[in-house]
Amino acid sequence: MALFNFKNKDTKPAEGTSAAGKKAQKARITPVATMDYSGGARGLAHVLRHARITEKATMHSADSVYTFDIAENATKRDVMQAVRALYKVSPRMVRVVTIPTKVRRNMRTGKRGVKHGGKKAYVYLKKGETITIG
Repeated sequence: MALFNFKNKDTKPAEGTSAAGKKAQKARITPVATMDYSGGARGLAHVLRHARITEKATMHSADSVYTFDIAENATKRDVMQAVRALYKVSPRMVRVVTIPTKVRRNMRTGKRGVKHGGKKAYVYLKKGETITIG
């Protein structure tokens, strides 16, 4: 059972540390997916991949709704924080849509392939706020 002993023997708990204190120290460790990206725009740059420039997205931008392709592991909160940090506007609401993968056939060779999906986010801003995408 020595293989599964992960405790570091060099570090000693502080004197007077109770069992509840040790549990609290373990609880402070957060997984990467839920970490706070307080590093500003640099830490959130991976969330928004690029703006989705289509005819539909252009029509929505007149109503202060902007569409972005986002990372597949990004959440609504990540998108809100990224828009706040990168564009200095506060979103009113964010909706996330999963794009399904599709099977496509090459017309010349007849071979089938997969067009990977992904995720996109609709970011709703307050009336009068805009984002310059360029």
